[in-house]
Amino acid sequence: MTTDTFQVSLVKWQDSISPLRAVREAVFILEQQVPEALEWDAYDPLSFHALATTLPEGNPVGTARLLPDGHIGRMAVLKEQRDKGIGSAMLRCLIEKARQNGMNEIKLNAQVAAKTFYARFGFQETGSEFMEAGIPHVKMFLRLSPEKT
Repeated sequence: MTTDTFQVSLVKWQDSISPLRAVREAVFILEQQVPEALEWDAYDPLSFHALATTLPEGNPVGTARLLPDGHIGRMAVLKEQRDKGIGSAMLRCLIEKARQNGMNEIKLNAQVAAKTFYARFGFQETGSEFMEAGIPHVKMFLRLSPEKT
């Protein structure tokens, strides 16, 4: 997806590790104080990653990932780039990828502060609030309709 100011691409971890890490380090490790040991895991090489970059500069400003089991996670947009539609574009990109891969449902652990964002896309809360990396979260899911051909 491309707008006048940014584009979102699906990338592989091994091809885009530097820009993906840069955004996640800025948002999760520096801004939200998530311990670095919790940020990196074995799922990165196995996942599809949405990478948002500015136009025309190509600077990384957002990232999110879709795990093989249908979990969306590590959704991050640099603070100065928020409220410009970048998160929405990345989420739409990953929902579409999940549909293309025949997934019937996608799940995520939403930070409580972001649950209304996900609800706008049809995600529903399930279960109780819980702490993850010292931040309150809630589990959410979205049932997918089959891709129309």
